[in-house]
Amino acid sequence: MNAANPNEPNKGQYHFKLAIGGVEFQNHSINDPVPTGRQILAAVGVDPKDDWSLFAILPSRDFEDIRLDETFDLRAKGAEEFIAFQTDRDFKLTLNGSQLEWGKPTISGRELGKLAKLKDGEAVFFDVRGGEDRLVDEKELVCLAEPGIEHFIVAPKPKPGYEITVNGRPRVVDEEYVSYEQVTKIAFPEESSQLDYSVSYGHAASTPHSGELSKGQSVKVKKKGTTFSVTPTNKS
Repeated sequence: MNAANPNEPNKGQYHFKLAIGGVEFQNHSINDPVPTGRQILAAVGVDPKDDWSLFAILPSRDFEDIRLDETFDLRAKGAEEFIAFQTDRDFKLTLNGSQLEWGKPTISGRELGKLAKLKDGEAVFFDVRGGEDRLVDEKELVCLAEPGIEHFIVAPKPKPGYEITVNGRPRVVDEEYVSYEQVTKIAFPEESSQLDYSVSYGHAASTPHSGELSKGQSVKVKKKGTTFSVTPTNKS
């Protein structure tokens, strides 16, 4: 009799992935095609007490709450991924229009990215209604315990650097602080550094958002949109 191939799935078993308290998914299997939530947890070695929350991640990326004594048909909905939390409270959020529930009061940018299945060149942003969407850094911890539901979207990752406008001409700088010396060199690269200039700025990230720059001073710029006006004041 031929030995069984350990790399081949066992007949009659239904395979799924499950992560506990995060997004580190592990492969598991179960014999019952319509298990209860309690059976799913037991199949991965978790003592299925009542203080556990279990969610199926549907193909739409929506989360479906599975009560511990409720059955879930592994064949019907195409769900291959589950997340479990040992918690008595769930926190709601949306990600690219999908409804998610999370069993911890914080979620990291990395976890949001894995749940969104980001492609190359994509990132997760706060969906700011009526304002500018804000990039969520991978290491950032977002609090979900505040009143209201946090909304996140997936969009192209911003280009490196900071896009500013100097005397009406777009430029890209590497650092978020731009100095008087730097911006005057951008405006008049051929002029002598001994000349004096009048430098005004607008739409800056720092407070005040507009004003004047003098020698030795710097201003914090936005990722995109800060403007500078540079005018020579003498020609010695």
